[in-house]
Amino acid sequence: MEIHIAKSSNERIVIIGGGFGGLQLATKLAKGNYQVVLIDKNNFHQFQPLFYQVATSGLEPSSIIFPYRKIFQKQARFHFRMAEVEMVIPEKNEIKTSIGSLSYDYLIVATGAGNNFFGNAEIETHALPMKSINESLRLRNIILERFEESLSHENEDRDQFLTFVIAGAGPTGVELAGTLAEMKRFVLPKDYPELNFDRMKIMLIEGADRVLNAMKTDSSIKALQYLQQLGVDVRLSTLVNSYDGSKIELNNNQVIATKTLIWAAGIQGNFLKGLPNETKLRGNRIAVDRYNKVQRTENIYAIGDVASVVGDELYPNGHPQLAQAAIQQGKNLAKNFIAIQKGKEMRQFSYKNLGSMATIGRNKAVVELPNRNFSGFFAWIVWMLVHLRSILGIKNKWIVFMNWVWNYFTYNLSLRLIIKRKDV
Repeated sequence: MEIHIAKSSNERIVIIGGGFGGLQLATKLAKGNYQVVLIDKNNFHQFQPLFYQVATSGLEPSSIIFPYRKIFQKQARFHFRMAEVEMVIPEKNEIKTSIGSLSYDYLIVATGAGNNFFGNAEIETHALPMKSINESLRLRNIILERFEESLSHENEDRDQFLTFVIAGAGPTGVELAGTLAEMKRFVLPKDYPELNFDRMKIMLIEGADRVLNAMKTDSSIKALQYLQQLGVDVRLSTLVNSYDGSKIELNNNQVIATKTLIWAAGIQGNFLKGLPNETKLRGNRIAVDRYNKVQRTENIYAIGDVASVVGDELYPNGHPQLAQAAIQQGKNLAKNFIAIQKGKEMRQFSYKNLGSMATIGRNKAVVELPNRNFSGFFAWIVWMLVHLRSILGIKNKWIVFMNWVWNYFTYNLSLRLIIKRKDV
């Protein structure tokens, strides 16, 4: 079965994935003369940097997602199909999806990255990831359920329900740990006066010798200080060996009793079946040239977290798997496609590092810009402004801003709801 999209005289560009890179590419191609087809398993774009705030009841899910059809309402040559791509058939210029097959003139793989459990099936079964809005909402439910469940147990048994372990001290792990620590201090005691929150533990496990390992040492040190001030138990140079749903075993033979292991320890590219196996690099990333063209192919490109640019001496292991890299690659590739139609030369991709940042809690953040590093209250304000600016939709920006203001002055997250879908 074929996906029905009327073939026009324009060349067809099929984009798989509407994350930061794919969305940027599709938006910029509006200036070109192509038929653009975006395929995604969801019908909305997700703002991943704020997933942790959904998981900790700070934001409602709808405030950080935005429907693709709303974004592209005024683009006559744009088409969207909600489907999962099953494989690529390069020799036929065709992809197979869950709703049928589709031909292309150019294919762009922007499938992003998913969780990396490093081959540990037990951890994959029992740990809680946070790589989608659905996973974030599920995590919110489970976190709140742990406090409800703890009320039904004696003090000695409560500890496993009140112990939250986060594996991975990158931005996601650090931000999540900081938020949980603030909930413990300001929010949860009001909701659960019967519980002794001195027994609640928040542990952050990191395999490297510092938190925020991708940032500079000064930022890591400052972030660690903030976490310790908030009462987070940070364990560095430590790995999770196993987890059976009740007990974590660490590589130093320590055992932690907990019902909740949140996995933020690694990512791997969503490599598509049918692409040349020789292009699969470490972390399931796809080897592409300086124009983001997939090696050993003629008309397939890859951008964002799933792509690894080969030949950039400044980034021999590929560019960082960050939103900015994906956005910049999407912009550059769109310009190159427009240049092709105009008979102009394509331009190689060159990554411009605009900086990185992480927030650890109220008035606590670290920011690294190309020419300046800083932390504290001003860094926290900068973090908020940058993220607010990046959210799609004026209404969403306003909702997020009002939630932040309300939470700041009232110390009260108002979305502590356990909402589950009933499977029929």
